Order: sequence, then C-alpha cells, then structure tokens
Amino acid sequence: MTEKLDIKTIRNDFPILSRTVYDRPLIYLDNAATTQKPRCVVEAIEHVYYHQNANIHRGVHYLSQRATVAHETARATVRDFIHATSSNEIVFTRGTTEAINLLATSYGETFCNEGDEIIISTMEHHANIVPWQMLRDRKGIKLKIIPLTDLGELDMTAFEALLSEKTKLVSVAHVSNVLGTINPVKEIIEKAHARNIPVLIDGAQAVSHMPVDVQQLDADFYVFSGHKMYGPNGIGVLYGKEKWLDILPPYHGGGEMIAHVTFEKTTFADLPFKFEAGTPDYVGSVALAAAMNYLSSFGMENIAAYENDLLLDATQKMMKIDGMHIYGTSPRKSSVISFLVNDIHPFDMGTLLDRLGIAVRTGHHCAMPLMSALDIDGTLRASFAFYNTHEEIDALIAGIERVIKMF
Repeated sequence: MTEKLDIKTIRNDFPILSRTVYDRPLIYLDNAATTQKPRCVVEAIEHVYYHQNANIHRGVHYLSQRATVAHETARATVRDFIHATSSNEIVFTRGTTEAINLLATSYGETFCNEGDEIIISTMEHHANIVPWQMLRDRKGIKLKIIPLTDLGELDMTAFEALLSEKTKLVSVAHVSNVLGTINPVKEIIEKAHARNIPVLIDGAQAVSHMPVDVQQLDADFYVFSGHKMYGPNGIGVLYGKEKWLDILPPYHGGGEMIAHVTFEKTTFADLPFKFEAGTPDYVGSVALAAAMNYLSSFGMENIAAYENDLLLDATQKMMKIDGMHIYGTSPRKSSVISFLVNDIHPFDMGTLLDRLGIAVRTGHHCAMPLMSALDIDGTLRASFAFYNTHEEIDALIAGIERVIKMF
C-alpha cells in the first residue's frame, strides 16, 4: 500500500520533521501523545486571525458573519468525517478529556443513582477513568472493569458477564494508547444495546489511523481530540446521537448556550449550542476541519494500510532484539508499540534515544491501572504516523541496540 502515499511529499508538508535535535535528524515517534501539524493547518489558523477574526453567531457585521460561516462549515466537515447524521450531533469541546467529563456530569447526574454501574476496561486512559470515579464519589455508583487477555485484548466473555440491569453505560477505548489493541467496539455496542445500555467510545487513538463511521458502529457517544489527528491543541469533539443530546442537560452555563435569560429562569439554546457555553474556539474548529480535509485527501484506508506496514516492520525487527518484551500482541493493532528491554529503565533508554534524535514516550502513558495489571511501572512507547518511514524504524532499531550496548 506504500505506493498509494507519496511519503516524501507528505513529509514536506510538516516543516518540523526536517529539523535536527542534538545535531541529528529528528525522528518523531511520539504520535500517540500528539501529532505534528501540516502547513495547511497552521495556514488555516493564520487565515482566520489575519482575515476574518471576530466573535461568531451574534454579530451582524461582515467579519462576524464570515467567521460564523467558517465555524459552522467546520462542524459540517466533522460531521462528514465521522459520518454523523446531523451537525446537531457535533459538539466542540476542548478535547477528549472535556468531552468525557461533560458526559460524566450531564449523563451521570441525570441517569445514574446509587448502586448503578458503569463499565470501563483495564486499558483505559485516565481520562476515561477519573471522571467516572468522581461520579462514583458523588452518586455512589459502582465501576465494573473489563479484564484483559494475555494478548492485551478485552476479555469479551468477562464483559458479557458484567452487563446487568444495573448497567447504565459502557465506556471503552476504540484503540488502546498503550497496547495499540483495536477493540471490537461494534460487538461491544451490539451486546450493550441488546440490553438497552448506551455506549461511549473514546476514539482519541482511532480517528487519525482508520476510517470511523459512527452510524455503522451505532455508537451513542464518540469522543476525540484535534491534536492527536494533526489538528490544533485545545479543541476536540463530542459526537452524540441527537436523541441523547436532546435530553441531556448542559455541562457549562454562560453565554452562547442560552435562548433566553431572566433572573428567574434561563432557557437553553437548541443543539448543539446548549453544550457550547462561552465564545467557541472558532479558530480551532477551522484548523481541525483543515486537518480532516488533509487526511481525507489521502484516504483513511490508505493511511491505515501504510501505518500497518510500519507497525509490522517495526514489530518484526524489534522482536529480534535480545531481551525485548512488547506489551500488547493482539493481531488487531494500531501503530503503537510499548516495550521494555532487559532491566533497562524506560526513562534511561528514552533519554539516550533522545540524544540520538529519536523521540519516544516513556512512563505510564496516563494508564496507571493498566501498568499495575501488567505488573510494571512503565514502558517505552513508539507510536507511528503516516509521515514516518521505514528508514526511521531502522534508526530506532539501531538506536535501541546502541543503548543496550551502553548497559
């Protein structure tokens, strides 16, 4: 599939990839934390500020009208990118974390009572754990945890056994940010829906790596962040089926999300605006849409195929290294490899790789419960994007082997 993507041309769209670090070419393999930004995204930000910067929705003047159209066009771009039914189902947030907190408050306070249960999994990011713990502490609910198999996959038999009449929501990652496992979210949704249980999917690690169709999945809620998909920081998306968003109360109060305000009572705006209090990030929305259009120009299927080639190449070469242990060996993986080598501390190896110009992530990756389940303190993590190359994988392998010799 590599021939379908002109990687050299793609890399030219990302100026930062041509810089050096410690007098060595930068090899950026920390894409699961945040991706680099193509020129078109930065130019979209510049264009808004230089040509149409004005507060949106309420202004009658020219700049406000232009900015409003751009913001709502961006919402439509998001709708089409994830195949939502309506723009009313697209709520702009600050990112995945805020989107989950919104639901933990709006959904949790509305539908959850003492003794009710919410199901999450062992592999979840802290953003899909802590908000539910906070809800537990407020409302007295219980958290049920899906265990993992030895391959780093969700134990689906155990998941089915956790479902009960007390289950109010299932909330799981589409793709693990540590293990790379692509979870069977469609099957999870089908099994939950058979019991009339709604499902939230954390898509932060999925939307930049594979096609996502929320209608085909039948997800009730789907959340993700712009900065992990080549867009700007500080903006993300909550997709929710309109039937759910209609009945959920607002999360924040203030301007923009109201229809009418008196000192006695406030009525709220229609969807999706009742969830978007205050001045929206109309710059971020336009830049996020630019990132989505950029990805769409290559075809998400082609991106997924190329990144899978990178993953297989890196996995095969890393497994030949003596003392290598890879965490997460599901046959259905996204382009993430978490690993340890012998007894070398991940921070030490990560620091030395950095001196070779190779950027990888070290630590618990905001998944401390998963680390506890694996009985380790942390790992190194190499995560690939479609601008990475097989030559960079070779450099990573050479770098790991060089560090091993130092120990």
